[in-house]
Amino acid sequence: MGYEVTMKALVLSLVVGAVAGIRPSKLMRQVPAIYVFGDSTLDVGNNNYLPGEGVPRADKPYYGVDLPGSGKPTGRFSNGYNTADFVAKRLGFDKSPLAYFVLKAHNKLIPSSITRGVSYASAGAGILDSTNAGKNIPLSQQVRLFESTKAEMEAKVGPRAVSELLRRSFFLVGAGSNDFFAFATAQAEHNKTATQSDVAAFYGSLLSNYSAAITELYKLGARKFGIINVGPVGCVPRVRVLNVTGACADGMNQLAAGFDAALKSLLAGLARKLPGFAYSLADSLGLTQDTFANPLALGFVSSDSACCGSGRLGAQGECTPTTTLCPDRDRYIFWDSVHPSQRSAMLGAKAYYDGPPRYTTPITFKQLAAATP
Repeated sequence: MGYEVTMKALVLSLVVGAVAGIRPSKLMRQVPAIYVFGDSTLDVGNNNYLPGEGVPRADKPYYGVDLPGSGKPTGRFSNGYNTADFVAKRLGFDKSPLAYFVLKAHNKLIPSSITRGVSYASAGAGILDSTNAGKNIPLSQQVRLFESTKAEMEAKVGPRAVSELLRRSFFLVGAGSNDFFAFATAQAEHNKTATQSDVAAFYGSLLSNYSAAITELYKLGARKFGIINVGPVGCVPRVRVLNVTGACADGMNQLAAGFDAALKSLLAGLARKLPGFAYSLADSLGLTQDTFANPLALGFVSSDSACCGSGRLGAQGECTPTTTLCPDRDRYIFWDSVHPSQRSAMLGAKAYYDGPPRYTTPITFKQLAAATP
């Protein structure tokens, strides 16, 4: 009984502290907790706990080579921190909340879910359950894991305390890129070009699943959604290397842009019908394309090659302890053949938090954190 009373008091102090901007720490939390859903750009170690040979894992060097404090791989697909970490830092935390399976393995799920949050993100995950099936935690399953977490939280501190906590917390969501890679691969394997009908069906499935996931999180108590759209998937080194000139696959980028426009409309529609629903849609596509247009302005000398990899554009081999590592990771947009470098992730999070208005709509992540749902 004493434990439950103490935890309820802690929840109250965190919620009040986040609202007032007061916390007994060097950092000033703007929200009481962060819950993360998505793919490898946000994963902080969940896939390390999934069985199977084909599961994508960032559990070997050189992953984590620049991670502050350790320099070791943690499951982040980066040379250091990833986008989830930098968004969390902007919101007053030291880094992303820990991965769900890490917390479960160490019996720390409930303390963390109440005091910091939880990351359910999984490398390879898609909006569709069929994307890389069996090799990740798809978005729908991530939502179900959050549902079970919420039930455990309520058993400890009660429904009212949890409801207030979730209402003021930040829900970071970033998924979709893997669905586009899978779609393009399927088209190539069948040696066909996607028809308008194919694209319409693909978009329809994505939007239906995405809407269902967000709506379910809303029903479970989420109110503040920071959502990152699909970036220029046709410009990652793994796709560029398929072109003899190393150019971006414009068709894939156009496909992503079409989905992003539909996602923008979907969120506006949800806001109109869900009371208290607040969101900020981050434009990864626009930001990355602007970066490609003038990389030197941001200090990047490479915009088409992987820092860690092998072969042409560093994209013909995986990032492993035996592959080539670039000497200055901060000068590369891409860390490996798909993922941004730590510095790219940092600049992205900064733009989403309080950067130029064109990179977030209708409000910034900073304004979303301060909003009263």
